[in-house]
Amino acid sequence: MNTSIALSRKTKETDITLTIDRANLTRDICTGIGFFDHMLDALFCHARLGLQLKVTGDLHVDAHHTVEDTGILLGQAIGKLLGDKAGLTRYASAFVPLDEALASAVVDISGRPFLVYQVALPQGASGDYDYSLSEEFFRALATHAGLTLHISLMYGQNGHHITEAVFKAVARALRGAMAPCDGEVSTKGCLGA
Repeated sequence: MNTSIALSRKTKETDITLTIDRANLTRDICTGIGFFDHMLDALFCHARLGLQLKVTGDLHVDAHHTVEDTGILLGQAIGKLLGDKAGLTRYASAFVPLDEALASAVVDISGRPFLVYQVALPQGASGDYDYSLSEEFFRALATHAGLTLHISLMYGQNGHHITEAVFKAVARALRGAMAPCDGEVSTKGCLGA
């Protein structure tokens, strides 16, 4: 597994540069969307990864392009960070509570992307972040990182609490899946086949 990955992506809608680091765990995140910065900080804190991220997006339109494109590039970077996935645990799951909300995430870093997102959120937003954008973010992340990712909300009412519990559950599951393992993780002899 690689130690550090730096990537950039520029389109007519967004301009993104990032570095993900397994050794330097500092985080400096600026997407222009305060609540999204907060969620990414929680995601990388609990995944035990450093993140330097700068995003300039067409926020005069809305937050959708910024959130989705960030998910795409973060997914690509995580995929590169995982490398050939040799020696990694592969599967992991986590439950995370936040006050009245309880979320779960199950991840397989097999290289076969798929997202199941069973999170009934109240309509609304935190600042400029519409809660419905979380599904778009995790779909982009899972697709471009090569993750099979199942996210479920057990229960909850407050949109902020639900969203934060989801991000932290994904982080904890990803952290477990990336942990070292000295045994076989596939009957096929390799991941992603």
